[in-house]
Amino acid sequence: MSTGDEPFRDALDAAARHAREWLESQPTRRVGPRATAGDLEAVFGGPMPENGLPAGDVIDYLAAKAEPGLMAMPSGRFFGWVIGGTLPAAMAADWLVSAWDQNSFLRAATPATAVIEAAAGHWFLDLLGLPETADVGFVTGATMANFAGLSAARWRVLEKAGWDVNAAGLAGAPAVSCLVGQERHDSIDLALRYLGMGHPVAVPSDRQGRIDPAELDCALDRALVKASGDAGGAAPAPPIVCLQAGNVHSGAFDPFLEAITVAKAHGAWVHVDGAFGLWAAAVPELAALTAGLHLADSWATDAHKTLNVPYDCGIVAVRDTEALEAALSVNPSYMIRDAGASPDPFQTVPELSRRARGVPVWAALKFLGRNGVAGQVRNLVSRASQLAQQLSALDGVEVLNDVAYTQVSLAFGDDATTRAVTARIIADGLVWMSGSRWRGRDVLRISVSNWTTDDADVESAVEAVRKALAAVRG
Repeated sequence: MSTGDEPFRDALDAAARHAREWLESQPTRRVGPRATAGDLEAVFGGPMPENGLPAGDVIDYLAAKAEPGLMAMPSGRFFGWVIGGTLPAAMAADWLVSAWDQNSFLRAATPATAVIEAAAGHWFLDLLGLPETADVGFVTGATMANFAGLSAARWRVLEKAGWDVNAAGLAGAPAVSCLVGQERHDSIDLALRYLGMGHPVAVPSDRQGRIDPAELDCALDRALVKASGDAGGAAPAPPIVCLQAGNVHSGAFDPFLEAITVAKAHGAWVHVDGAFGLWAAAVPELAALTAGLHLADSWATDAHKTLNVPYDCGIVAVRDTEALEAALSVNPSYMIRDAGASPDPFQTVPELSRRARGVPVWAALKFLGRNGVAGQVRNLVSRASQLAQQLSALDGVEVLNDVAYTQVSLAFGDDATTRAVTARIIADGLVWMSGSRWRGRDVLRISVSNWTTDDADVESAVEAVRKALAAVRG
């Protein structure tokens, strides 16, 4: 018999209380954690308990003991990596997803979440100007979105070469050339490794990290000559080209129209890694950044970056629906499916069992609407520009990139000074910015990804950099 809500009441009440306390602390708390993983090992580890605790006590213990080791990623003063906050509607929807506990893999089994995710997918395509007939899948993040899109690409280019990768595997298959920009994100290489495709061919990029279309043209010529020779008279596999919407250091976008035109002239499949940059397509005045984006074959993004939904949620979209479903779908006899209906959720993602992670995306899009999404992206871009302008006015601060989107990369003279300033900022804890290395220099990288970042947060960030630089010089 069903237990009703009684066993859950204390735990859920405690969780709601602690969640509110955590969110209330964001405007004033230190951004970085106060405890290390080593500090917390004894708190959460040790011998397995012989007897359990009441559910509410477990949540109280969990919240109290974890708090010193939590990073204030929801804070408007968090500028590390490319990590967004969470919109209220998306967070609340994610709570409901956990309470509903739906294994969202079949339309017939979980019609509500399947239809909600399908609606979110259609809105996503419409919002970004992507083909309305494309398949959409909700995965864990951009890495798996790239994996899913490139799975479809691998299936299709090998099918064109007369090879059934599902039946025969990769042993003896025609070689597939994958060409990438010199400054692509490592998640592309990771996805290719998962797919057994090895290292990609790196194509030179400009000073902002944008792929050079002329160099791509030459590289594709060389790849096709090699593929034809390796095929020994058989049909060679078409190449795959990976482009980028949003360089992690500069925020730059590959020139899609020119690069895709070149790639298509060589018969290539074009995949776009748009982990945080794909959302620029929702803003009319940023159209120059994404011109031609819709001409690609597959697209990947993180909804928990620019859109600000909870972890985890990535999105893949693929124009060639047959290729995506052939690459990822299975047909076990125990799955009863709706004949002639839209694809089941499991057919467009790598998992069978999974939470309904597309529901918070639907909630975010319903909450914001088309104008709200554009406004949110516009605000992130504006804050990045504001930071760049104010920081460049400080003596000894060099802004290294053209700030056209949400990324700002800084240097403070030599590498040693830049590393020291970065360490000071992190130790101070007023804001969080991440160190990196770009184009042969150590940099302090700022990613503006949180919908709550405002003038006060920008002021705090500028002051943190000024204070750290003064301390290092002193």
